[in-house]
Amino acid sequence: MEGTPKNRIMDADGIRRAISRISHEILEKNQGTKDLVLIGIRTRGVPLAERIKERIAEFEGVSIPLGLLDITLYRDDLSTIDIQPVLHETKVPFSLDGKIVILVDDVLFTGRTVRAALDALLDLGRPSKIQLAVLVDRGHRELPIRADYVGKNVPTSSREIVSVCLEETDGSEEVFLQEKK
Repeated sequence: MEGTPKNRIMDADGIRRAISRISHEILEKNQGTKDLVLIGIRTRGVPLAERIKERIAEFEGVSIPLGLLDITLYRDDLSTIDIQPVLHETKVPFSLDGKIVILVDDVLFTGRTVRAALDALLDLGRPSKIQLAVLVDRGHRELPIRADYVGKNVPTSSREIVSVCLEETDGSEEVFLQEKK
């Protein structure tokens, strides 16, 4: 990642506590696990969704369905990213019709990733509700989108980047702010 580390926002214990709190809030708001499904947005939303699934199973003794969503073709900045974007598998091996979908991502920023994910989800089915869980909400929304479950709210400047590192994808466990170069 370009730039130099500015400061750590969360360490491994902070991430673990945030995932546990989000999992409890999901159960409380939805009065249990009935009709709940988790969808992780690739890349870092997937391991976060897997962790939420594990916590809910620990708390309730129920394994809720988990899907993986690639939003690449739904992005509104696709032409500016790359001439040949890399596509990953979307894997949702269950019906979304009538379900309460918990969409999971690492950082909520402008809202454009979530907008793309909503479009992708609605192409797969018609959930009764879609709720959003994010590890970090950094503000600076460009679209009217908000998270239902937030691990940590972090006020940032537009010159900063929030970097989430997870063992599954990065080999370390932390969230930090860094300045753009």
